[in-house]
Amino acid sequence: MHLVRLYARVLRVLAPDKWVAVGLAAASVALAGLQFMEPVLFGRVVDVLTHASSTPREQVWAEALQLLALWCAVGFSAIGANIAISLLADRRAHRNRLLAMGGFFEHVLSMPLSFHGDVQSGRLMKVMLAGSDHMFATWLAFFREHLTTFIAVIVLLPLTLVLNWRLGLLLIGLVAVFAIIVAYVISKTDRAQSEVERFQSELAGNAQDALSNIVVVQSFTRLGSEARLFGDIVRRVLDHQFPVLNWWAVVSVMTRAASTLTVIAIFVLGTILHLDGKATVGEIVTFMGFATMLISRMEGAVGFVSRLVFHGPAIAEFFAVLDAQSSVPEKPGALTLARAKGDVDFDHVAFAYPGGPRILHDMDFKAPPGRTVALVGQTGAGKSTAMALLQRLWDPVEGRITLDTHDLRDVSLESLRRNIGVVFQESMLFNRSIRDNLLVGKPDATQEEIETACRMAEAHDFITRQPRGYDTMVGERGSSLSGGQRQRLAIARALLKDPPVLILDEATSALDAATEARVQKALKALMNGRTTFVIAHRLSTVRDADEILVFEGGRIVERGSFRQLVDLDGRFAELVKTQLATGPESDAPH
Repeated sequence: MHLVRLYARVLRVLAPDKWVAVGLAAASVALAGLQFMEPVLFGRVVDVLTHASSTPREQVWAEALQLLALWCAVGFSAIGANIAISLLADRRAHRNRLLAMGGFFEHVLSMPLSFHGDVQSGRLMKVMLAGSDHMFATWLAFFREHLTTFIAVIVLLPLTLVLNWRLGLLLIGLVAVFAIIVAYVISKTDRAQSEVERFQSELAGNAQDALSNIVVVQSFTRLGSEARLFGDIVRRVLDHQFPVLNWWAVVSVMTRAASTLTVIAIFVLGTILHLDGKATVGEIVTFMGFATMLISRMEGAVGFVSRLVFHGPAIAEFFAVLDAQSSVPEKPGALTLARAKGDVDFDHVAFAYPGGPRILHDMDFKAPPGRTVALVGQTGAGKSTAMALLQRLWDPVEGRITLDTHDLRDVSLESLRRNIGVVFQESMLFNRSIRDNLLVGKPDATQEEIETACRMAEAHDFITRQPRGYDTMVGERGSSLSGGQRQRLAIARALLKDPPVLILDEATSALDAATEARVQKALKALMNGRTTFVIAHRLSTVRDADEILVFEGGRIVERGSFRQLVDLDGRFAELVKTQLATGPESDAPH
């Protein structure tokens, strides 16, 4: 039943093409009927020839030519139906495979970070490609070949009882044996194949994990260890796959044996019936044709069903990802914000990850438009989590966060995030050209706007020195650029986006002093006139903030300006003294 429900859903994916489905069904019914006619006509010709010795020559020729003409019409009609089925099925399958991939890709991109943190990107790629490819193969095989088989079995096979009910029962018995064998093997292999698919996905995830961290693999001489880990998973795949293959090999052997026995049984039973005057030679020949046709189609159908079993777990994984619910669902009819003023308010906000303890407690602060608020504290104090809530990557468990007095949960995600720009510690560039990476901030930006943003971000000069200028490819994650260059591109990207609210998440912590000085100049241009939240460990970078919030244990323990907090001689002052003792003199208060 699980397999039936799964493939019913696979067919429902094709619902937008329902009229194509109607055309395919009509053509398949016609083809099944035409194929059913061929053995009947063959049998009729045999009967005409059998009685030729006792029939006038002119009558024999007249009957034979009439049957042959009808046979030719049936044959050409079958060719036409086959062409129609092939064209419709091929185009439909190709189109819907790409639509399914597109829907999957868009859904995964829309999922929050909580989803992506739990699922490896390599696994998601494997699930998308394998699932869509298997659905494509299913649609193509079903509508090109096996829909006709099922129509023949369900509708036309019972009609053989009209021709000769004794021989018809024998054919129906053949189909019943096929069905029982296949159902039994499916029950034995369905669960095992699901385990195989789970290991296949694990294999893809581990391979992607190793390849994306190739520097670590090589630096820590992990080549042998990673290869062994890969080999261990391969062995587990084979341990679960071989028993499944063995069962379907048994089905193949039993199918061929049943086919041979059926042909022999029809010949023997037909001979007995003929000697008793209960079947003509033509009827025997007709049923031999039915048997041969059905055996061929049933063998193909068994192969098709075996592929359904093998492909089912991958398709189930595909749908499982599509069914995954966002942890930050958007309300129906959510408000679409135009350009926000940038008035941010955390109103007694608390947060805990699902099933975990609270990590933010009673966050209560305001950031009026144009104000710069710095968030400082030890690693794990809750600074980045608070900013993740502002971007609505998670929702608070208590309290609310508002932007221009609107609760973030009432605002559409797209319009909320359009109003917030982020410069991360890691610049996160695409493996595309410099221009394409900048256009992420504003897809319709002109070259003049791009260059203006890059000049403000201190990036234009180094870009023009690149081999192809703005069309230079940056490599995976911007690997062909230095850290400072990548960060200045990220700032230029944010300048192009021109958001009213800005988050600087440790934007300079990975840079050397000289590079940081250039980036800080770019950041000042970016922060001008925006509500800005600065997360920083280097306290010198927050000196000019309008307000500093000191985080400790998920709470705000101090707040005020740089000078006020130093004079308070509390937790912030301790952090300053610690950096004075261990860091450069530039971190000292003036």
